[in-house]
Amino acid sequence: MFTDRVKIELRAGKGGNGIVAWRREKFIPKGGPSGGNGGKGGSIILEADDQVYSLEWFRNRRILKAENGADGSAKNCQGRGGSDTILKVPCGTLVKDPNGEILFDFTENKQRWIACKGGRGGRGNNSFKTPTNRAPNISTPGTEGDHLDVELELKLIADVGLVGFPNAGKSTLITALAHVKVKIAPYPFTTLKPNLGYIEYEDYSRICIADIPGIIEGAHRNRGLGFEFLRHIERTKLLLFILDASGIDGRNPSDDYAVLRKEIEAYSPEMLSRPYLVVLNKIDTEEANDLLKDFHKKHKVSKKQLFEISALNGEGIPKLREAIYTILSDG
Repeated sequence: MFTDRVKIELRAGKGGNGIVAWRREKFIPKGGPSGGNGGKGGSIILEADDQVYSLEWFRNRRILKAENGADGSAKNCQGRGGSDTILKVPCGTLVKDPNGEILFDFTENKQRWIACKGGRGGRGNNSFKTPTNRAPNISTPGTEGDHLDVELELKLIADVGLVGFPNAGKSTLITALAHVKVKIAPYPFTTLKPNLGYIEYEDYSRICIADIPGIIEGAHRNRGLGFEFLRHIERTKLLLFILDASGIDGRNPSDDYAVLRKEIEAYSPEMLSRPYLVVLNKIDTEEANDLLKDFHKKHKVSKKQLFEISALNGEGIPKLREAIYTILSDG
Protein backbone atom coordinates (compact mmCIF):
# COMPACT_ATOMS: atom_id res chain seq x y z
CA MET A 1 0.00 0.00 0.00
CA PHE A 2 1.37 3.42 -1.00
CA THR A 3 -0.05 6.20 1.17
CA ASP A 4 0.93 9.75 0.29
CA ARG A 5 -1.62 11.88 2.15
CA VAL A 6 -2.95 11.54 5.72
CA LYS A 7 -4.66 13.72 8.32
CA ILE A 8 -3.62 13.25 11.93
CA GLU A 9 -4.10 14.88 15.31
CA LEU A 10 -0.97 15.50 17.39
CA ARG A 11 -1.06 15.96 21.17
CA ALA A 12 2.01 16.70 23.24
CA GLY A 13 2.22 15.41 26.81
CA LYS A 14 0.86 17.33 29.79
CA GLY A 15 3.32 18.54 32.42
CA GLY A 16 3.23 16.77 35.78
CA ASN A 17 1.68 18.52 38.78
CA GLY A 18 3.71 20.02 41.58
CA ILE A 19 2.68 18.85 45.05
CA VAL A 20 2.44 20.14 48.59
CA ALA A 21 4.49 18.00 50.97
CA TRP A 22 6.31 18.49 54.27
CA ARG A 23 9.50 17.15 55.69
CA ARG A 24 8.54 14.80 58.54
CA GLU A 25 11.60 13.40 60.29
CA LYS A 26 12.39 12.51 63.86
CA PHE A 27 14.22 15.21 65.78
CA ILE A 28 13.50 17.78 63.06
CA PRO A 29 10.40 19.56 64.38
CA LYS A 30 10.42 22.27 61.71
CA GLY A 31 11.20 20.31 58.61
CA GLY A 32 9.69 22.75 56.16
CA PRO A 33 8.25 22.24 52.67
CA SER A 34 9.46 19.32 50.54
CA GLY A 35 7.03 19.12 47.61
CA GLY A 36 8.79 18.51 44.29
CA ASN A 37 8.07 19.93 40.87
CA GLY A 38 6.28 17.99 38.15
CA GLY A 39 8.16 16.68 35.12
CA LYS A 40 7.75 18.27 31.66
CA GLY A 41 5.46 16.65 29.12
CA GLY A 42 6.89 14.88 26.10
CA SER A 43 7.02 16.71 22.76
CA ILE A 44 6.05 15.38 19.33
CA ILE A 45 8.89 15.62 16.83
CA LEU A 46 8.76 14.84 13.11
CA GLU A 47 11.97 13.59 11.53
CA ALA A 48 12.77 12.93 7.87
CA ASP A 49 14.17 9.47 7.15
CA ASP A 50 15.40 8.45 3.70
CA GLN A 51 14.63 4.81 4.52
CA VAL A 52 10.90 5.58 4.77
CA TYR A 53 9.15 5.73 1.38
CA SER A 54 5.49 6.42 2.16
CA LEU A 55 3.12 7.57 4.91
CA GLU A 56 1.69 4.07 5.30
CA TRP A 57 2.53 3.92 9.05
CA PHE A 58 0.10 6.81 9.68
CA ARG A 59 -2.75 5.38 7.60
CA ASN A 60 -4.83 3.94 10.47
CA ARG A 61 -3.58 6.27 13.18
CA ARG A 62 -5.64 9.39 13.71
CA ILE A 63 -4.48 10.61 17.14
CA LEU A 64 -0.83 10.49 18.21
CA LYS A 65 0.15 11.44 21.74
CA ALA A 66 3.38 12.01 23.62
CA GLU A 67 3.87 10.83 27.20
CA ASN A 68 2.70 13.00 30.12
CA GLY A 69 5.17 14.16 32.72
CA ALA A 70 4.99 12.54 36.16
CA ASP A 71 3.85 14.43 39.25
CA GLY A 72 6.40 15.64 41.76
CA SER A 73 6.76 13.78 45.04
CA ALA A 74 7.91 14.34 48.61
CA LYS A 75 11.53 14.91 49.64
CA ASN A 76 11.86 17.49 46.84
CA CYS A 77 11.80 14.78 44.18
CA GLN A 78 10.98 16.09 40.72
CA GLY A 79 8.64 14.04 38.55
CA ARG A 80 10.08 12.19 35.56
CA GLY A 81 9.77 14.01 32.24
CA GLY A 82 7.58 12.44 29.58
CA SER A 83 9.37 10.81 26.66
CA ASP A 84 9.32 12.63 23.34
CA THR A 85 7.49 10.91 20.49
CA ILE A 86 9.58 10.93 17.29
CA LEU A 87 7.62 10.26 14.11
CA LYS A 88 9.58 9.26 11.00
CA VAL A 89 8.35 10.67 7.68
CA PRO A 90 9.75 10.34 4.13
CA CYS A 91 11.92 13.07 2.64
CA GLY A 92 9.63 15.28 0.60
CA THR A 93 6.83 15.40 3.18
CA LEU A 94 4.89 18.63 3.56
CA VAL A 95 3.17 19.44 6.86
CA LYS A 96 0.04 21.55 6.39
CA ASP A 97 -2.45 23.07 8.79
CA PRO A 98 -6.24 22.60 8.31
CA ASN A 99 -6.30 25.70 6.06
CA GLY A 100 -3.69 24.24 3.72
CA GLU A 101 -0.86 26.52 4.85
CA ILE A 102 2.54 24.83 4.77
CA LEU A 103 4.05 24.63 8.25
CA PHE A 104 7.19 22.68 7.34
CA ASP A 105 8.80 21.04 4.33
CA PHE A 106 11.12 18.05 4.85
CA THR A 107 13.70 18.10 2.07
CA GLU A 108 16.77 16.53 3.73
CA ASN A 109 17.47 13.33 5.63
CA LYS A 110 17.48 13.66 9.46
CA GLN A 111 15.74 17.04 9.30
CA ARG A 112 13.69 17.60 12.47
CA TRP A 113 10.74 19.78 13.38
CA ILE A 114 9.07 20.08 16.78
CA ALA A 115 5.39 19.93 15.92
CA CYS A 116 4.03 20.11 19.48
CA LYS A 117 5.93 21.13 22.61
CA GLY A 118 5.22 19.33 25.85
CA GLY A 119 3.62 21.14 28.77
CA ARG A 120 5.70 22.56 31.61
CA GLY A 121 5.77 20.80 34.93
CA GLY A 122 3.96 22.41 37.85
CA ARG A 123 5.81 23.83 40.86
CA GLY A 124 5.88 22.09 44.23
CA ASN A 125 5.55 24.04 47.44
CA ASN A 126 9.30 23.86 48.08
CA SER A 127 9.90 26.14 45.07
CA PHE A 128 7.73 28.86 46.66
CA LYS A 129 9.85 29.04 49.83
CA THR A 130 11.25 32.52 50.55
CA PRO A 131 12.88 34.16 53.60
CA THR A 132 9.53 35.70 54.49
CA ASN A 133 7.38 32.68 53.61
CA ARG A 134 9.08 29.68 55.17
CA ALA A 135 6.10 27.33 54.94
CA PRO A 136 4.22 27.91 51.65
CA ASN A 137 1.14 25.76 51.31
CA ILE A 138 0.66 26.10 47.54
CA SER A 139 1.58 24.24 44.39
CA THR A 140 0.69 24.60 40.73
CA PRO A 141 -0.57 22.06 38.19
CA GLY A 142 1.34 21.19 35.05
CA THR A 143 0.33 22.93 31.82
CA GLU A 144 -1.27 21.17 28.89
CA GLY A 145 0.94 20.28 25.93
CA ASP A 146 0.43 21.75 22.47
CA HIS A 147 -2.29 20.34 20.23
CA LEU A 148 -2.18 20.42 16.44
CA ASP A 149 -4.26 19.04 13.57
CA VAL A 150 -2.12 18.52 10.48
CA GLU A 151 -2.19 17.01 7.03
CA LEU A 152 0.92 15.21 5.84
CA GLU A 153 1.37 15.26 2.09
CA LEU A 154 4.21 13.45 0.35
CA LYS A 155 5.90 14.80 -2.75
CA LEU A 156 8.60 12.39 -3.79
CA ILE A 157 12.06 13.87 -4.26
CA ALA A 158 13.54 12.35 -7.41
CA ASP A 159 16.02 13.49 -10.07
CA VAL A 160 14.03 12.20 -13.05
CA GLY A 161 10.27 11.96 -13.57
CA LEU A 162 8.58 9.77 -16.20
CA VAL A 163 5.47 11.19 -17.86
CA GLY A 164 3.33 9.34 -20.36
CA PHE A 165 0.00 7.88 -21.33
CA PRO A 166 -1.08 4.49 -19.96
CA ASN A 167 0.61 1.60 -21.82
CA ALA A 168 3.41 3.82 -23.14
CA GLY A 169 5.98 1.51 -21.55
CA LYS A 170 7.02 3.58 -18.52
CA SER A 171 7.15 0.56 -16.22
CA THR A 172 9.24 -1.38 -18.73
CA LEU A 173 11.57 1.58 -19.10
CA ILE A 174 12.17 2.09 -15.38
CA THR A 175 12.87 -1.63 -15.13
CA ALA A 176 15.44 -1.36 -17.93
CA LEU A 177 17.07 1.78 -16.54
CA ALA A 178 17.01 1.09 -12.82
CA HIS A 179 16.66 -2.71 -12.64
CA VAL A 180 13.66 -2.55 -10.31
CA LYS A 181 10.78 -5.01 -10.37
CA VAL A 182 7.49 -3.28 -11.08
CA LYS A 183 4.19 -4.58 -12.38
CA ILE A 184 4.13 -4.77 -16.19
CA ALA A 185 0.98 -5.82 -18.04
CA PRO A 186 -0.67 -5.18 -21.45
CA TYR A 187 -3.56 -3.07 -20.17
CA PRO A 188 -3.99 0.59 -19.16
CA PHE A 189 -3.27 1.90 -15.67
CA THR A 190 -1.04 -1.01 -14.71
CA THR A 191 0.78 1.48 -12.49
CA LEU A 192 -1.57 2.66 -9.75
CA LYS A 193 1.06 4.13 -7.44
CA PRO A 194 4.41 5.88 -7.96
CA ASN A 195 7.48 3.68 -8.34
CA LEU A 196 11.00 4.72 -7.38
CA GLY A 197 14.27 3.33 -8.66
CA TYR A 198 17.94 4.26 -8.93
CA ILE A 199 20.06 4.35 -12.07
CA GLU A 200 23.56 3.31 -11.03
CA TYR A 201 26.70 4.35 -12.92
CA GLU A 202 30.28 3.12 -13.05
CA ASP A 203 31.52 6.00 -10.89
CA TYR A 204 29.15 4.75 -8.14
CA SER A 205 26.84 7.75 -8.53
CA ARG A 206 23.10 7.14 -8.42
CA ILE A 207 20.19 8.99 -10.00
CA CYS A 208 16.72 8.61 -8.55
CA ILE A 209 13.93 8.08 -11.07
CA ALA A 210 10.17 8.24 -10.39
CA ASP A 211 7.44 6.59 -12.46
CA ILE A 212 3.88 7.82 -11.90
CA PRO A 213 0.54 6.44 -13.15
CA GLY A 214 -0.35 7.35 -16.71
CA ILE A 215 -1.89 10.70 -17.63
CA ILE A 216 -4.76 10.93 -20.10
CA GLU A 217 -6.36 13.84 -21.91
CA GLY A 218 -8.60 15.76 -19.53
CA ALA A 219 -6.58 14.85 -16.45
CA HIS A 220 -6.89 18.46 -15.26
CA ARG A 221 -10.68 17.87 -15.23
CA ASN A 222 -10.06 14.81 -13.03
CA ARG A 223 -10.39 12.24 -15.79
CA GLY A 224 -8.57 8.95 -15.27
CA LEU A 225 -6.48 9.30 -12.13
CA GLY A 226 -6.47 13.08 -12.62
CA PHE A 227 -3.54 15.01 -11.20
CA GLU A 228 -3.49 12.90 -8.03
CA PHE A 229 0.12 11.78 -8.58
CA LEU A 230 1.62 14.64 -10.60
CA ARG A 231 2.85 16.24 -7.37
CA HIS A 232 5.37 13.39 -7.15
CA ILE A 233 7.32 14.78 -10.10
CA GLU A 234 6.97 18.46 -9.14
CA ARG A 235 10.46 18.46 -7.62
CA THR A 236 12.24 16.50 -10.34
CA LYS A 237 15.13 18.13 -12.17
CA LEU A 238 14.51 16.35 -15.47
CA LEU A 239 11.30 15.19 -17.20
CA LEU A 240 11.12 12.23 -19.58
CA PHE A 241 8.15 12.23 -21.94
CA ILE A 242 7.54 8.56 -22.79
CA LEU A 243 5.61 8.11 -26.04
CA ASP A 244 4.27 4.93 -27.61
CA ALA A 245 5.62 4.83 -31.18
CA SER A 246 3.97 1.51 -32.07
CA GLY A 247 0.41 2.79 -32.53
CA ILE A 248 -0.85 -0.63 -31.38
CA ASP A 249 -3.52 0.91 -29.16
CA GLY A 250 -4.54 3.39 -31.83
CA ARG A 251 -2.33 6.07 -30.34
CA ASN A 252 -0.28 8.62 -32.24
CA PRO A 253 2.91 9.82 -30.48
CA SER A 254 2.58 13.27 -32.09
CA ASP A 255 -0.83 13.81 -30.58
CA ASP A 256 0.16 12.25 -27.25
CA TYR A 257 3.14 14.58 -26.89
CA ALA A 258 0.98 17.66 -27.48
CA VAL A 259 -1.64 16.45 -24.99
CA LEU A 260 0.93 15.64 -22.29
CA ARG A 261 2.48 19.10 -22.52
CA LYS A 262 -0.97 20.68 -22.40
CA GLU A 263 -1.99 18.70 -19.30
CA ILE A 264 1.24 19.46 -17.45
CA GLU A 265 0.88 23.14 -18.30
CA ALA A 266 -2.63 23.08 -16.82
CA TYR A 267 -1.18 21.61 -13.63
CA SER A 268 1.99 23.71 -13.32
CA PRO A 269 3.38 25.85 -16.20
CA GLU A 270 6.72 26.06 -14.37
CA MET A 271 7.33 22.35 -14.93
CA LEU A 272 7.60 22.86 -18.69
CA SER A 273 10.52 25.25 -18.21
CA ARG A 274 12.71 22.44 -16.84
CA PRO A 275 15.09 20.27 -18.87
CA TYR A 276 13.31 17.39 -20.61
CA LEU A 277 13.90 14.49 -22.97
CA VAL A 278 11.45 12.96 -25.41
CA VAL A 279 11.59 9.16 -25.55
CA LEU A 280 9.85 7.37 -28.42
CA ASN A 281 9.37 3.82 -27.18
CA LYS A 282 8.50 0.51 -28.93
CA ILE A 283 10.39 1.29 -32.14
CA ASP A 284 10.91 -2.44 -32.64
CA THR A 285 7.36 -2.76 -34.02
CA GLU A 286 6.51 -2.65 -37.73
CA GLU A 287 4.05 0.22 -37.30
CA ALA A 288 6.64 2.53 -35.74
CA ASN A 289 8.33 3.84 -38.93
CA ASP A 290 5.41 5.89 -40.27
CA LEU A 291 4.53 7.26 -36.85
CA LEU A 292 8.14 8.30 -36.23
CA LYS A 293 8.21 10.21 -39.52
CA ASP A 294 4.96 11.93 -38.61
CA PHE A 295 6.36 12.93 -35.23
CA HIS A 296 9.51 14.46 -36.75
CA LYS A 297 7.38 16.54 -39.13
CA LYS A 298 5.08 17.94 -36.46
CA HIS A 299 7.52 18.47 -33.58
CA LYS A 300 10.93 20.08 -33.96
CA VAL A 301 12.67 18.45 -31.02
CA SER A 302 16.45 18.76 -30.83
CA LYS A 303 18.40 15.58 -31.62
CA LYS A 304 20.06 15.89 -28.21
CA GLN A 305 16.63 15.71 -26.58
CA LEU A 306 15.06 13.00 -28.73
CA PHE A 307 15.64 9.26 -28.22
CA GLU A 308 14.17 6.35 -30.11
CA ILE A 309 14.28 3.20 -28.02
CA SER A 310 12.82 -0.19 -27.33
CA ALA A 311 12.67 -0.59 -23.57
CA LEU A 312 11.66 -4.23 -24.02
CA ASN A 313 14.79 -5.38 -25.84
CA GLY A 314 17.18 -2.67 -24.57
CA GLU A 315 17.72 -0.82 -27.84
CA GLY A 316 18.79 2.78 -27.21
CA ILE A 317 18.86 2.37 -23.42
CA PRO A 318 22.64 2.96 -22.97
CA LYS A 319 22.49 6.28 -24.86
CA LEU A 320 19.49 7.38 -22.83
CA ARG A 321 21.27 6.50 -19.58
CA GLU A 322 24.29 8.59 -20.57
CA ALA A 323 22.14 11.54 -21.64
CA ILE A 324 20.38 11.56 -18.27
CA TYR A 325 23.75 11.46 -16.49
CA THR A 326 25.17 14.30 -18.60
CA ILE A 327 22.19 16.62 -18.11
CA LEU A 328 22.04 16.13 -14.35
CA SER A 329 25.81 16.38 -13.94
CA ASP A 330 25.95 19.68 -15.86
CA GLY A 331 22.95 20.99 -13.92
